[in-house]
Amino acid sequence: MLNIKRIGLLLLVAGLALSACQTAAPTEEAAPAEQAAPAEAVEAPAEEAMTACEAKPDMTYETMTIGFAQVGAESGWRDGETKSIRDTATELGVNLLFSDAQQKQENQIKAIRTFIAAGVDAIGIAPVVTTGWETVFQEAKDACIPILLVDRGVDASVPEDLYVTFIGSDFILEGKNAAIELAQLIPDGGDIIELEGTTGAGPAIDRKKGFEDEIAASYPNINIVASQTGDFTLAGGKEVTAALIKKYPDIVAVYAHNDEMALGAIQALEEAGMKPGTDVKVVSIDGEKAIFQAMVEGKANVTVECSPLLGPQFFEAALTTVQGGTVDRWIKSNEGIFRQDTAADDISSRVY
Repeated sequence: MLNIKRIGLLLLVAGLALSACQTAAPTEEAAPAEQAAPAEAVEAPAEEAMTACEAKPDMTYETMTIGFAQVGAESGWRDGETKSIRDTATELGVNLLFSDAQQKQENQIKAIRTFIAAGVDAIGIAPVVTTGWETVFQEAKDACIPILLVDRGVDASVPEDLYVTFIGSDFILEGKNAAIELAQLIPDGGDIIELEGTTGAGPAIDRKKGFEDEIAASYPNINIVASQTGDFTLAGGKEVTAALIKKYPDIVAVYAHNDEMALGAIQALEEAGMKPGTDVKVVSIDGEKAIFQAMVEGKANVTVECSPLLGPQFFEAALTTVQGGTVDRWIKSNEGIFRQDTAADDISSRVY
């Protein structure tokens, strides 16, 4: 009966071109077990968003069906997260229905409604923007299907009882750490530019706030002469940087909300005859392998890690919730800061 149920679910979502990961044996590429959330992260009491719904205490990974609405495939970081979700589902035996929204909120909303119709046990989503989720999240709640936010949060206008938890990073702290690292690279201060992520996206809002608040509070000799969105893409980072350095040719640093935009900025700086990593310091966030290579080559200076390997934490939290347990409202990932002087030693351990 389980196989018949799964076949029916897959047929239902085929019209939306959603891809499904079937139950399979563990693979060597699955996210490592040590990445799983500490036990206390899912056992601590928290407000339950699904109190009126019947728990499923006998649910297991092998009998659970999960829908995941991914934001897109805009970067190597995002590819790493998608791989972590897919590989972990395969390793655990979870029936995964997966949707790539191609950076469009309407596609994520459509996917969630398809998951609801399919009768999934829980839904994970990396929201492309922070607002506009109340209606579809309410539909999921009415169907007794818990929503778990992964790597991106939502605005305070979205009622907290419409989702169970947020699994991911402290984006404000990332921005603050980026400011501290950049300030150490340019002790004499100077003009810098900021490359923002997608307008309205949670990481872009918080990484901007964390960075700019720290600069304003602690480093009056650093002047952010321009801050413009590069939409979290390499092409966007390159285009914006190329335009801004024509207007501000004397900048001493670039702060990018993600590594992809930093890589684009490096290309623009080089094409303008400037030396990224030397004449113009480059600080970014995410920790992609490509930015480590840029640091090895002396073209980037610092990356503040934001780990995409959230699959183990996501599925553990989903199972706990479906079984009727409680999880923390915020399940934080463990991350670090990586600098140019250790990049050659660190790069071999990067998996995304």
